[in-house]
Amino acid sequence: MNKLGHILFIITLTLCSIGVSQELSPIQNFSPSAYGSESQNWAITQSVDKTIYVANNNGLLEFNGASWTLYASPNESIIRSVKAIGSRIYTGSYKEFGYWQKGALGTLEYTSLSAVINDKLLQDEEFWGILELGEFVVFQSHNRIYVLNIEDHSVNIIDSDSFLPKIFRVGQTIYFQKMGQGIFKIENGRDELVHDLTPIRDDEIINIFQEEGNLLVLTKQNGFYTIQNSSIEKWEIEASELLSEISLYSGIKLKGGGFALGTISHGLFLIDGKGKIIEQINQVKSLQNNTVLSLYEDIDDNIWLGLDVGISYINSGSPFRIYSDSKGLLGSVYASALKEGNLYLGTNHGLFYKKVNEESDFKFIEGTQGQVWSLEVIAGNLFCSHHTGTYVVENDKVKRISDVQGTWKVGEIIDHPNLLLQGNYDGLYVLEKFNDTWQLRNKIEGFEHSARYFEVFKKGIFVNHEYKGVFKLQLDETFSRLKTLEIDTLIKGSNSGIVKYRGDLLYAYKKGVFKYDWNQNKFTKDTFLSNLYTEEEYVSGKMVLDQSNGHLWTFSNSNIGFVPAGGLGSTPSIRQIPLTEDMRNGIIGYESATALNKDTYIFGARSGYFTINIHNFQDSEFNVNIATIKKAGKNRSETEKSLLNKNLDGDFHNTENSLEFSYYVPTYNKYIKPQYQYMMEGIYPNWSDWTRDSSVAFENLPPGEYNFKVRAKIGEEISNNIASYSFKIARPWYGSNLFLIIYLIVVILGSIAIHNAYRRHYHKRQQKLIEKNQREMALAKAKNDKEIIKLKNQQLKEEFKSKSNELAASTMSIIKKNELLTRVKEQLAASMENKESVKSIIGIIDKNLKQNDDWELFKEAFNNADRKFLKKLKNAHPNLSPNDIRLCAYLRLNLSSKEIAPMFNISPRSVEIKRYRLRKKMNLSHDDNLVDYILKL
Repeated sequence: MNKLGHILFIITLTLCSIGVSQELSPIQNFSPSAYGSESQNWAITQSVDKTIYVANNNGLLEFNGASWTLYASPNESIIRSVKAIGSRIYTGSYKEFGYWQKGALGTLEYTSLSAVINDKLLQDEEFWGILELGEFVVFQSHNRIYVLNIEDHSVNIIDSDSFLPKIFRVGQTIYFQKMGQGIFKIENGRDELVHDLTPIRDDEIINIFQEEGNLLVLTKQNGFYTIQNSSIEKWEIEASELLSEISLYSGIKLKGGGFALGTISHGLFLIDGKGKIIEQINQVKSLQNNTVLSLYEDIDDNIWLGLDVGISYINSGSPFRIYSDSKGLLGSVYASALKEGNLYLGTNHGLFYKKVNEESDFKFIEGTQGQVWSLEVIAGNLFCSHHTGTYVVENDKVKRISDVQGTWKVGEIIDHPNLLLQGNYDGLYVLEKFNDTWQLRNKIEGFEHSARYFEVFKKGIFVNHEYKGVFKLQLDETFSRLKTLEIDTLIKGSNSGIVKYRGDLLYAYKKGVFKYDWNQNKFTKDTFLSNLYTEEEYVSGKMVLDQSNGHLWTFSNSNIGFVPAGGLGSTPSIRQIPLTEDMRNGIIGYESATALNKDTYIFGARSGYFTINIHNFQDSEFNVNIATIKKAGKNRSETEKSLLNKNLDGDFHNTENSLEFSYYVPTYNKYIKPQYQYMMEGIYPNWSDWTRDSSVAFENLPPGEYNFKVRAKIGEEISNNIASYSFKIARPWYGSNLFLIIYLIVVILGSIAIHNAYRRHYHKRQQKLIEKNQREMALAKAKNDKEIIKLKNQQLKEEFKSKSNELAASTMSIIKKNELLTRVKEQLAASMENKESVKSIIGIIDKNLKQNDDWELFKEAFNNADRKFLKKLKNAHPNLSPNDIRLCAYLRLNLSSKEIAPMFNISPRSVEIKRYRLRKKMNLSHDDNLVDYILKL
């Protein structure tokens, strides 16, 4: 190649490589650490259940859309080839080929096919290619081809005396290349030369395709050749010169008619059916490695790349296209606009533009360095609201019409086409069109608040301040001064938004979407539009009205929602695009949406932007599958987490009560991931919240019967099926039926025993109560008797006292009477000279003194007071005379001798003599006191 051609090639490759303005299909990368194996990946295939299998340096990789699983190769060698045929996954490695098949536990089990011919294998032979043709499976090494009949397991070996790079299937024919000899095919179990033309004899063939009845051959160094009959021609296409300057390693024909070409050091090239380069994808454009060892197009048109380092897939049919600002030239996109065929992007770096339909780079517009907040097309003019002021944009030039710092937005004033309202950091300003030129006219006096969001609506101006509320302004007729100001502080919130939509003023924040009611002079909730997001999903109330198509856009944590132009008609509708906040990488509160055409919209992101074809979302049916079921538990190691047969109902011991379920949907989309919902009937009867987690563990489940269910959704589409697994956990031995019967018998017997025990207890208690009551009654009776006795004794004492008093009175009366009579007698005897004259009187007195009438009276009173004494006295001393008894009675009353003397009509000395004689009769000793003795009787 001459020097000029080499320079042109370098320029072309550089343009293809850099091309920062190119929007790419989503690319999902998996690093070796992500899939848990070695870096190199030699072949890729997909099974009928849409599971991806990759031949890796460390074994066979399985990816079901949710998780990666590595299966070590049978002899711990590198797996070079893989091919899914029916339910089998055939692999080839070092001196080994065979197939893998799912077992009852949901894992792959290997069966060797080369073991029966192990002695026929060549030294250090590796199998690099596998193809299917009817009942035959063909395994290719660099020296031989083995044709295996899968029905009778017979093997036909085709030897080669030269290097065999690869094998290819075209229609019902197997082709292969012998280096230095040409292209051969297998015919009747033998190799047959087809073409030995020079261009394809020495240049390694990457792949062979059928093209309009001819063979289209892709070579490593020189691109495409067309073979027709026995002639060969170079396929001269736009990419020919490029392909002749790079080295290819892999290549496939896509179902859409184009080609995917993997290179050794330049990444992936996609060309259309006419040979035009569509795009180059390499490390500059998000690919993790530039060496593409293998390519595969799956059922859903995703292109899989087995790289020298890692695995990637490209969602070629995705409605999303990504502009990744990997070099940081654009920055974060805050606004976008279309005008006169130009696409303008307002970013934190300034204002950029490019032609819409051209594959050119974005260009910076001089004089716009810094933060752009918004772009508005009003009456054919494009206004750029910038940190440094306000600009009018014309093609690639700008003119500053306001130097007031910090312009948020420019908006129209109803019925005033020559006036515009401008919101700034410090309030509101008015722009005026004078001589076809816009210029700043005045600031509105009386309003000093930041006016990031405002709308001129009917008779007022509404300004939304996310921290203070919504201001309602009335201006004077000249739009110079504030007349009235009202503040609604009931609705306010972070990242809230306000917009005019089809004759209504809408306000959105975390509580929902509200509509202004002029009659009530307040915002009321719009029940229909509030379905655009839930409070839990709220991230931004920013609403964007697409002026060209009439769609109203909102942004939540899990979706981008929009109301189509006819959405508020007789059949209102809301559509949701299932693109989560973390996936879209948007600038919360500063979201933007601009229609590029009726189908495609551009949305700003933190680094570049992305586009969405809103009519390219096809709801395809899908199923959810249970991948594995494991015995789990905190105390169980990974090796002890034994897999279970998911096709059979489980019957577990009571100690096996912790299970781990993994499930998946075999779908491969970078931005739209499946979400899962599960329930465990028997303990958790309700569906869980939706989550992206593809596994769940249940620990310490109680004994019982269970049915685990899982379903999935992609976007708003629910899976066709609900995958389930039924199992039961046995009761412990002490909870078995036998023991339950025993427990029942024990309970019954125990109840009877307890009943009897209680009866005995209460009977004893009753007896004790009865005895206690009897004792208490006896005590009460005794107490009462004692009280009665006490009362009687008291009564007796009173009677005794009364009788004693009577006796004392009687005694004293007798004594005094006798004393009186004695003194009268003595005085009569002493005073009268004539003794005879008073003798009769003295005689009467003596007679009276000697009479027993007083004694009888005394005796009666004494017996009443102390009736037992006289009886005791007679019993003790029956020898006493009546006078002795009379003396004892007087002594018992503790009367002195002097007091007793009158009672006997004798002198006191005579009383003493009587006392002495009484002591003798009573046999009292000299020391005994007569009175004490009588008192003690």
